[in-house]
Amino acid sequence: MSERGSGPADAGPGRNLKRYQERFEPIVTRVLLLGIFVTGLSAQFVKPIGDALEGKAYLGGALLSLVGYVLYDQVKELASSVRAPVRALVNSSQLGTFVSEAFQARKVEISFLGYTGETLYNTLYHRLEDLLDSPGPTRRVSIRMLVPDFGQPMTVPSRVGDDDAPIDDSDFRMRVEQRCREYDGILSDLAERLTATTRVAVECEYRLYPGIPRDKICIFNRERVLHGLYDLSARMRLNHLGPEFYDPKGYRTDLIVWSKEGTAAAEAAISTWNKHFDDLWLLARRPQWRQGTAV
Repeated sequence: MSERGSGPADAGPGRNLKRYQERFEPIVTRVLLLGIFVTGLSAQFVKPIGDALEGKAYLGGALLSLVGYVLYDQVKELASSVRAPVRALVNSSQLGTFVSEAFQARKVEISFLGYTGETLYNTLYHRLEDLLDSPGPTRRVSIRMLVPDFGQPMTVPSRVGDDDAPIDDSDFRMRVEQRCREYDGILSDLAERLTATTRVAVECEYRLYPGIPRDKICIFNRERVLHGLYDLSARMRLNHLGPEFYDPKGYRTDLIVWSKEGTAAAEAAISTWNKHFDDLWLLARRPQWRQGTAV
């Protein structure tokens, strides 16, 4: 069968009709509106025209309905463009606002993928502490933290060598891992205390993914996603005369916000991010420092 008989060729008349519609609709609409205006204005000053239109109110209504019909598609397109997925740019220092909003729900689910999670840890700790005195509507909290596997050789974090080449440094990796271990321990202890003494059931777990910390992702209640990229060239020194290390700074990372606002495009984007994190979570392993704890 030739390409002439295929679907796109068959759609030609439809495309032509739409092209003519787009070309002539503005002209027809302007003519109708101008005609209604001129007729109405003339009826006020020219008695024969006013007498002729007397009792013809339905005619004006019909013409206006026709104009509304012509403009209907344009109004729909305008409404669709206004309800596009909401995207904004925020700084990592603003995470506290998103955490507070997430805790207004009865079931709270917060997921993180990144470097150490320090910027999120700080605000999570204070928000969980508040639950001890005022749980509000919250009854269940689930916190999932995905951080790199610092037990493996890495290019970031690493020591800066000659010609800026990354040199794996196990001592520095273990230093960063120790921070994650402390955050995990503090949040887990607080979660156990809340579960035992309040009406709120709290779970907190850290898992490890292979690779370098490139993306920073925060997901709040599966309805809002914040995503940004770490500056992998960021450096730091442990002391003034010591060597430099490649060490991404999470608090400097800008994040794009995706919010579910009821549109199909927004819901598709949020679903994709949720599935991506869920898949990574299933593939990630529990850290060695948790091997002796209950699942």
